[in-house]
Amino acid sequence: MKKNLTLTIFLLCLTGKTFAFSKNSTERPFQTEGRISVIFDTDMGNDIDDALALDMLFKYADQNRIKLLGILNNKDSDYSTRFLDLFCTWYGYPKTPIGQIKDGVKLNDYVDYSKNVVEMNDTQKLYRYSIKNHSKLPQSHELYRQLLAKQPDNSVVIISVGFSTNLSRLLQSEPDKYSKLNGRELVAKKVKYLSVMGGSFGEKKRAEFNIIHDLPAAKYTFSNWPTGIVLSPFEVGAKVSYPGKSIAEDFNWTPHHPLVDAYKMYRKYPYNRPTWDLTSVYYTVVKENNLLNISKSGTLSVDEKGFTHFEEGEQGKHYVLSIESKNAEKLKSYFVELIKQKPKKHQK
Repeated sequence: MKKNLTLTIFLLCLTGKTFAFSKNSTERPFQTEGRISVIFDTDMGNDIDDALALDMLFKYADQNRIKLLGILNNKDSDYSTRFLDLFCTWYGYPKTPIGQIKDGVKLNDYVDYSKNVVEMNDTQKLYRYSIKNHSKLPQSHELYRQLLAKQPDNSVVIISVGFSTNLSRLLQSEPDKYSKLNGRELVAKKVKYLSVMGGSFGEKKRAEFNIIHDLPAAKYTFSNWPTGIVLSPFEVGAKVSYPGKSIAEDFNWTPHHPLVDAYKMYRKYPYNRPTWDLTSVYYTVVKENNLLNISKSGTLSVDEKGFTHFEEGEQGKHYVLSIESKNAEKLKSYFVELIKQKPKKHQK
């Protein structure tokens, strides 16, 4: 999602108040007990970390640690939703609701692995689809309303690893057949917190990919989101690279694997890739011995150039993640061990 490292970035010295990180504190905000109800909001196809993150969610679903309520696409691409369908079907979750976006962000200037995998599948018929007509999928912000309205209060964690378009549209949505509440009221009632990959807080900041490609939506979402936000910035995933060696060696139990195909069709293979989106999934689900640090409470904001800012404050409901160098290798090993596991559907 992100994070094309060749993307021209704006650099700016870090200004304003700094924020302190607790040292792997056991005091995790918005603690969720038992199985977590999750909605995954993704710009599938823009970077391979989306596919890796979704693999993790399916593994957690296999372990009964989460209930994946739905997948909301925030990239305006039929290839993305078709890829999501074949991915869900192959992993054994063919009934997972999928939302599409219209008049959203379109990126056609670099490799899109979802397009490559779908076109390959159209020719070779390696994977099955479960949806007959992808063009009739509901709009993502409308599916949000449908899914949230059915859930217990204060129970859903939204993991957003792409553009903020769907979130902004949800917040601005009007009452409908699913709920008499407007979007902001519905989120405040049903969502526990929002786990976001985006932004940057390095020594030299960057206007990060997810933020700048729909800047108005990002600004609106961070300013108006009524519940808590936990943000994993660019620097966290950049410190933990998923090894191409794992793709080459750990999936030989099957001749065809959609994650492997996607990985190989994204960059010149072999390559290692940062794990931006995986960190937001990891923080949400892993409760004990979590390797990520979390800041004190505060308030996040986005300026007119797409730079993210964080100001500490006891009344704030926002938090920023970080990782110590000594934990980066441990987290990489955790990702590899989880992702290389066979999905429950393919275990014999």
